[in-house]
Amino acid sequence: MPTTKKTKTLIIVESPTKAKTISSFLGDDFEVQSSYGHVRDLPKSKLGIDLENNFEPIYVIPPKAKENLEKLQKLAKKAGSTILATDEDREGEAIAFHLAQALSLTKIERIVFHEITKPAIEEALKAPRGINMDLVNAQQARRVLDRLVGYELSPFLWKKIKYGLSAGRVQSVALRLLVEREKTILAFNSEKYFTISAGFFSLDKEKKLTGELFKINDEPIKDPGITSEKQVEEILKDLSRSDCLIFEITKKELKKSPQAPFTTSTLQQDSWSRLRYSAKQTMMLAQQLYEKGFITYMRTDSVNLSKESAQSARKFILENFGKDYLSEKQNVYKTKSKMAQEAHEAIRPTNPFLTPDEFKNKSDDAKQAKLYELIWRRFIACQMEKAVISQESVMVEAAASSPSLKSSGVAKYYFKTHGQKVVFDGYLRISSSSFKELTLPSFEKNERLIIDSPEAEERFTQPSARFNDASLVKTLESLGIGRPSTYALIINTLIMRDYVSRTETRALQPTSLGILVTDLLVNHFNDIVDYQFTAKVENELDEVAEKGIDWRKVTRDFYEPFHENLLKKENEVTRKDATERPSDQVCDKCGSPMVVKYGKYGEFLGCSNYPACSNIKKLPKQSQDLGILCPECGSSESGKVVMRRTKAKKRIFYGCSRWPKCNFMSWKRPEESE
Repeated sequence: MPTTKKTKTLIIVESPTKAKTISSFLGDDFEVQSSYGHVRDLPKSKLGIDLENNFEPIYVIPPKAKENLEKLQKLAKKAGSTILATDEDREGEAIAFHLAQALSLTKIERIVFHEITKPAIEEALKAPRGINMDLVNAQQARRVLDRLVGYELSPFLWKKIKYGLSAGRVQSVALRLLVEREKTILAFNSEKYFTISAGFFSLDKEKKLTGELFKINDEPIKDPGITSEKQVEEILKDLSRSDCLIFEITKKELKKSPQAPFTTSTLQQDSWSRLRYSAKQTMMLAQQLYEKGFITYMRTDSVNLSKESAQSARKFILENFGKDYLSEKQNVYKTKSKMAQEAHEAIRPTNPFLTPDEFKNKSDDAKQAKLYELIWRRFIACQMEKAVISQESVMVEAAASSPSLKSSGVAKYYFKTHGQKVVFDGYLRISSSSFKELTLPSFEKNERLIIDSPEAEERFTQPSARFNDASLVKTLESLGIGRPSTYALIINTLIMRDYVSRTETRALQPTSLGILVTDLLVNHFNDIVDYQFTAKVENELDEVAEKGIDWRKVTRDFYEPFHENLLKKENEVTRKDATERPSDQVCDKCGSPMVVKYGKYGEFLGCSNYPACSNIKKLPKQSQDLGILCPECGSSESGKVVMRRTKAKKRIFYGCSRWPKCNFMSWKRPEESE
């Protein structure tokens, strides 16, 4: 007698890797397939939003998704039931919604999980739910707002600057941060100052310490330091004839707590700082680790841990390091972000007992291994005991010994030095954090000393450093602009659009085009690139997701004033307004001022008397400014070190931006200040 073939349950996820991992946990009763991301989206060729019908999105099936969607439709018809198992965030919820629509599902079963492990999948299958439309609407609102800005503001840029440019609701704000920092760097006037240090011996010359001058009489030296060369000379002269002693010794023990487990933002920052992985690369590797079941979901702004995961980490610590290294009770962390969704978990390994060394047996990807180790160490360390650090501060008094020195008004100079050592390493034993020990010799208060080689070091104040991936992500998060899942995309978009380039040190430097676009937006669309306004819109999108407020009203409140201003600026702003700026050059044909213009092939110098005079010139070739003052002329002029190439373009060298007035040149990169 023939047996009836049992109908399978179809589970749909976003990626084939995720599908493969989940399939390995489930039996023959389940078939796991991938949607390969979104199956419906706004059309690329037109706006795709019905402005007359309350901002109704008009979704289409992208050509690349059609073949796979037809396959899913056939499988869904045969399946006993279909379960949507896309990611737990807004984007995942939206993908599930569009799948339900495209597959015409009459009964919607949706499951979510924070990690791709067998227990997590089995637990999720016990409690399917419906689609959370608040999350879907929050994603729709973001998509619609970004489409409205991109598709209406970008053509404005095409007319006023150059065809093919783009503007984005969040990317333009991030670009403004980079441009404003760059302008601050270019306008910075460096000042020379001096620091004074000296060595001090015990009378038997068996012990020595080095300190830096920080106070004269009762007056602390103000930042950045001593600016008068004459005063420096007088101090060095005084010190050579001073009596010295240990004035004060301060000792204290400090307990240093471990850091919270990673969120998306802190992972991106730490990955850049320690591994030099860009935000894009970090998220790509984290996605791979998640889909293979090695770490929990990598898009989160929460530092919460499940009770089970914390207990598992504590068991590992007890078995491998002993009870002295285990915190007395579970360490609980609170996020500093107001927008964090506390129901989510932090990023952590799914199995704490899979150490970084053992992980290498499961993956031959060296970059994955490094990121996994970063996540694993941070997670294990967060449940360990505090480190105990002994800190010591020694103050040396150098007193004027002759009546002539005392009569000059200067009687005493004070030097300070610091030391620290680990009393108990605690979580530092496993943490990726670096800690430098410096042990000072043992001195007694009032012990007499011999001063040795006091010297002054000439230094120059430095501008703020350019943003890198870590510092930009940190700043965007602190301003409430964008969300963790968007930071990598923002940075990548700015680079792809040629608004930003990476310097030799991989810092983010705006291009002339990026500066031009930002200036136009700041001058004429200030709300779009205003930090507080953008953060306010982000908060409203959060309220759509969390409180169910009307996403269409949020969209209308943003769009109507924006569109009205756009129509106004279409007539007010000319291409000349947008693409020309003064220069310090004079036309060698008619004597009129030259202006910097932006044309089809970039910036050039043109005569302001055009069309009467059509003289044009190439702009002096811009070299990559490293943000370091020229060692030869930077103290008195505006010279900065720039990176250049030899004529054959085979070798990099470093020179002064004021060449040929300053002929500084070096094959070796000058040391960059911290």
